[in-house]
Amino acid sequence: MIVALVFVFLPLPFYVEGPGTADQLSQYVKVNHKRDHKKGSFRMTTVSVIKGTPAMYVFAKIMPNYEVESVSDITGNQDNATYNKVQTFYMNSAINQAIYVAYHKADKAVKVHFKGIYILEIEKNSQFKHVLRVGDTITKVNNQRLVSAEDAMKKIRSHNVGNSITITYQHNGKTKTASGKLVRLSTGKPGIGIGLTDNNSVTTKIPVSIDAHGTEGPSAGLMFTLQIYSQLTNQNLRKGRNIAGTGTIATDGSVGEIGGIDKKIVAAKKAGATIFFAPYLKPTKLVEKYEPNHLTNYQLAIKTAKRIDPKLKVVPVKNFEDAIKYLQKTK
Repeated sequence: MIVALVFVFLPLPFYVEGPGTADQLSQYVKVNHKRDHKKGSFRMTTVSVIKGTPAMYVFAKIMPNYEVESVSDITGNQDNATYNKVQTFYMNSAINQAIYVAYHKADKAVKVHFKGIYILEIEKNSQFKHVLRVGDTITKVNNQRLVSAEDAMKKIRSHNVGNSITITYQHNGKTKTASGKLVRLSTGKPGIGIGLTDNNSVTTKIPVSIDAHGTEGPSAGLMFTLQIYSQLTNQNLRKGRNIAGTGTIATDGSVGEIGGIDKKIVAAKKAGATIFFAPYLKPTKLVEKYEPNHLTNYQLAIKTAKRIDPKLKVVPVKNFEDAIKYLQKTK
C-alpha cells in the first residue's frame, strides 16, 4: 500500500503536459449585458499541466499527446505564486487587447489607459531586487510620469551605468518609491534589471464583461476578439459552425504564436470543432539555419490534425482580419 501511494502521489520535479479543454466563449462574454445565443461556437483551447509523480511519468510515456516537461520549461524557474500571478496578468492583458481590437475593428468607441509598466521578472543583478516584486507596476522614473514601456526605457537609458535613479511604483494597491543604481544589461545598455510590459486598461461606451473562469495565459486573445466582434456587429460569422483556435492578439490585430498547439488540436477535436485557427509566422532564415526541424504553430497544427482528425480544417492566420475574411467567405 505504501509503495502504491508513493507511486501515485510522490511529487517529482517535472510536469506532464497534455490536451486541455475547448471552452465555448459565449458562456464567458457579455456585450451590452447580453450573451451570444446564435448557433455554433467560438472556443478557446487550453493545455493541461499536471504536477509530476511517478504515476504521471508512466502515463505520459504510454499515452499519446502527453509529454514530460521540465519545471524551467513550464515556469521559467519562478515559484508557483509568482508564475500564477504572471499568467493571470497575461490573461487580463489578452482580454484588454481583445476588447480593444474588436471594438476598433467594429468602429465602436474604445479608449486605452496606460497604468504603468508591469514587472514580469527581476534579474539577479538588479539593485531593486530586494524592494520590487513581480506584479508591481512602475508609474514614474525620477518623478516623471511614464506613458509607455518604451518611454520608461528612454528615461532610464538617458542615464549611465552606476547612476542612481528613483522609481515610483504600485505594490498591492499602495504607492511606494525606491532608489537604486543602474546596472549594465546583457545588451550593454543601462537598466534597472527587470523584464517589463505595458499595463493597460480599456474603457468602452458599450459595456463588455468577460469572466475567464480561472484560465490563465495570453493564448486566447484571438478567440476572445472573434467572440466580442461577432456580438458587437451582430454578424453571423459562425453560421452554425463549431470553431476553435488559439493565438495571442496585439493592438494592431496581429496574431502571435503560442505553446502546446498540438495538444490544443486534440482538445478541439474532442469538442467537435470543424475549424481551427492557428497562428502563422514564417520562420526566419536564422531559425531555418540553426533549427532545420523547427515547426511553426501552423505546421505543427497541420501535422497533428492529419494524425488525429484529417477532417479538421486548420486555417492559418497572421492577423484578426484573416480570420474574419475566412469566416465571411466560407459556409
